[in-house]
Amino acid sequence: MTTQDAPAARSITPRLSVMMFLQYAIWGAWLPILYPYLLGHVGMSLDQVGAILAAGAVGAILGPLIAGQIADRYFNTEKFLGISHLLGAGLVFALASVDSFWPFLIISLLYGIVYAPTIALTNSLSFHHLTDRDKQFGPIRLWGTIGWIAAGIMVGQWLLLRHTPTGESAEVVAAAQNAGRAGAFQLSAVLGLIMGLYCFTLPKTPPSAEPRESFATLEAIREVRKQPLITLFFLAVPISIVHQFYFVHTSEFLSILQRQSNAADSFAALINRVLGAGGGGLMTIGQMAEIAVLALMPFLAKRLSRKSLLAIGITAYALRMALFAYAATSMPLILLGVALHGLCFGCFIFVAFMVVDEQTTPDVRASAQNLFNVVIIGVGIIVGSWFATSIVGNWATESIVADSGEITTQMNYTKLFGIPMWIAVACLAALAIFYPGGRQPVVEPKGDPPS
Repeated sequence: MTTQDAPAARSITPRLSVMMFLQYAIWGAWLPILYPYLLGHVGMSLDQVGAILAAGAVGAILGPLIAGQIADRYFNTEKFLGISHLLGAGLVFALASVDSFWPFLIISLLYGIVYAPTIALTNSLSFHHLTDRDKQFGPIRLWGTIGWIAAGIMVGQWLLLRHTPTGESAEVVAAAQNAGRAGAFQLSAVLGLIMGLYCFTLPKTPPSAEPRESFATLEAIREVRKQPLITLFFLAVPISIVHQFYFVHTSEFLSILQRQSNAADSFAALINRVLGAGGGGLMTIGQMAEIAVLALMPFLAKRLSRKSLLAIGITAYALRMALFAYAATSMPLILLGVALHGLCFGCFIFVAFMVVDEQTTPDVRASAQNLFNVVIIGVGIIVGSWFATSIVGNWATESIVADSGEITTQMNYTKLFGIPMWIAVACLAALAIFYPGGRQPVVEPKGDPPS
């Protein structure tokens, strides 16, 4: 960065940091609680929950294909973000009062269309205005993690203080917390409204003025067919499946652990008091660890190859699933598994977005980022939602016959989390075999002379 660039970088950093905080607080308010809310309060089946999760992912496929083309060719990115978030705020607010399958499915599809593109576009907008992505983007993206944490703890405290009756049975407490989770959608809507208005104040980010092929997505597809992007895109699907097991099942998994913890256990009591009830607050430990990883990323990105960082992330995915599967009664070990989310996200997903940006030409980077979104929060989540609910979820659900003859069901978490553990192990082997080693050169604009 030159001396002249330094004041501009200092000026833009706080504005992009606020953008990231709101972007991920919107998502973090409702995503961790969606599965127990639909299953426990609305009363949907596992198959219906899987269909709703997949509908949101279908929207995530359709939306970015349109959004990347618009942002790369016709429309300022900051204006597109503002309009998308205002529409998203209205849709997510509606979800708080929907209690039947088809309306929830349709609204989820529409919400995926308008919200999913904003994830990649906040990245591309940031990259557009930064002069050193390795050094500057990590601290800015870290504020997205802080936003997720803040929203998760707010929802957890809301459930603890307003929807956790004392002196009641575990079943009564669970029902009250499930009903209270509707407030998470309302919080997300308020944050979305603020974000929508704020986006119109962001720096102007116009589409590329260079005369390129008119359909940016087609050009981006041509570029991602080369190594190392082709391997990265193929790995993103199974890793997204593993990721989906975490976000579908962990909130309820942790809620059960919280309710079963002995009140005399000072460690568990302290954790519950600080982070709140309902599992979502406990899940923010993963984002807290993510902060540490992202803070170290400028150091790590300079010293480790992209392949090494991706391997660390995939290893963390496998270890987290192993802890969930085989240490399900130990609060400290389970929280260690939650904390591994920092390495999962920071060393795989975050680094993957960096690789996509480095290995594509500037005029199609927004489209390439959105293509990666299509894979990791579109195709991967569709398959992952179906796999985590209808297939593995149903397979791992066991019937329990009480002495009275009453039949109840419960999840066998060893069976449930063992499957994604082995998927992650297979991905690690594939990375070692197919991903090129060493440092890959950054792709420069077409026709530019070498520096």
